[in-house]
Amino acid sequence: MSDAPNVFGRLAGGTETNTFGVSFLRCRPHGFGMEHEAYLDRLDAPTDRAVDFLDVRELPPPEPLTETMNRLADLDGETVFVQLNDREPKFLYPKLDDRGFAYCSAERDDGVATAIWVP
Repeated sequence: MSDAPNVFGRLAGGTETNTFGVSFLRCRPHGFGMEHEAYLDRLDAPTDRAVDFLDVRELPPPEPLTETMNRLADLDGETVFVQLNDREPKFLYPKLDDRGFAYCSAERDDGVATAIWVP
């Protein structure tokens, strides 16, 4: 995995404080190198498209929502975006509805996978 900064200009592995004054450890995403297409197995999402994957399980609120919405800004009709979260992303669903995305979620052993795509 590269040590490229995320969309907030942050590198994995250090400690920082979020906007609420809470310190946290930045971590590398889980399952690096695994086949992200496998997350579509239990989801009713298109399987004939490329997969863009984002693991937000280690991010403090509101970064999972912010990073997901940043990535969705460039989502095209040829790609399914998959977010892996440690819980159901209930605050994400209304934003997806407002923007006309199709989506579905399923609980997995390693978290909740949500597939998002342009219908």
